[in-house]
Amino acid sequence: MPIIDIHIHLSDIDSFHHTAMELAKVDYTAAGLKAEFDKNDVFLGIGMGVTEQTKGAFPDSNSPNPMGLDLEDSVPPFLMECVGINPNRLTGKQAQQEFDRIETRLQAPEVAGIKLYAGYYHHYVYDPIYTPVYELAAKYDMPVVIHTGDTYSMNGLLKYSHPLTVDELAYQQRGVNFMICHLGDPWVMDAAEVVAKNPNVYADLSGLVVGDRPHFERFMNEPLFMDHFRRALVYSDHYEKMLFGTDWPLAPIDLYAEFVRRLVPEQHHEKVFYQNAFGLFPRIQRRIAEL
Repeated sequence: MPIIDIHIHLSDIDSFHHTAMELAKVDYTAAGLKAEFDKNDVFLGIGMGVTEQTKGAFPDSNSPNPMGLDLEDSVPPFLMECVGINPNRLTGKQAQQEFDRIETRLQAPEVAGIKLYAGYYHHYVYDPIYTPVYELAAKYDMPVVIHTGDTYSMNGLLKYSHPLTVDELAYQQRGVNFMICHLGDPWVMDAAEVVAKNPNVYADLSGLVVGDRPHFERFMNEPLFMDHFRRALVYSDHYEKMLFGTDWPLAPIDLYAEFVRRLVPEQHHEKVFYQNAFGLFPRIQRRIAEL
C-alpha cells in the first residue's frame, strides 16, 4: 500500500540529532530518510520547517521567517515542506519584511502548507499576531498545521498547545483548513471533539511514540496505552480527516506504520495512510506526478 508521511523533520535541531541517535536509532540524513521511504513504500513526505540559530535554542525567538528544512543544502525531491512561523518576529519594524519572505516562500511548488509551533512559542493560535498568516493561507489555498499537546521541550507552555484552542481558531477562520498535530496528545478526546465539530479541522497521528523497537513493543502491548488513542478515534468517527505521520526522526518509519495499523481499523488504512493527504494538501497531486 502506498504511503504519504505528512509529518517528518529534516532540520538541524540539536534535540532531533540526539533523539535520532540515542532513542530512535535512525540515520538522520536525507539519504537515511530516503532509505526508510523506499523500504516502506512511502511515496512522499512533508517536512515541518523549524530552525534554531544556536544548538539547543529551539524554540528560538531569533529564527527568521519562514523556518525551513535546513539539515541539508536543499529540500530533497521526495519531500514537500510546511514552512515554520516564528511569531516573535511578526511585530515591530521587522514584521513586514518577515511577511514578505513568508509569502515569497509560499509560492514555491514544493511548499505544501504552514506550520505553527503552539506551546513552543507562547502565543495562542487565535492571537491576532497570526491573522496575516491565515490570510496568506487562504490566499494560497494552504492548510495550517499546528503543534498540539505535549511539547518536546521543557520551555514550552502547555496552555498554548491545548487542542481546544484550535476550536476558537477554526470558528474564526472558516476559510482555512487546519491540522491538529499528534492528535493533541495527551488531550486526545478534546482533539477528537474539535475534529468532529469543525469541518475545517483535521488531525495527524504523528509523534505518539518516540524510540526504537523495544520501546514500541512495550507500549503497543499495553492495552491502556493503545485504548487511550482508539477511544478518541472511535469517538471522533472521522477517519477521512485523520492522517498518517511519523514525526521522524523520533521513530523509525516501519515501527510507526505498524503502530498506526494497530490503532486504525483496517478498512480505513488506505484513507489514513494515503488518500486523506490529497484532500488536505492540494499541492500534493502535482508533486507526486513529477516524481
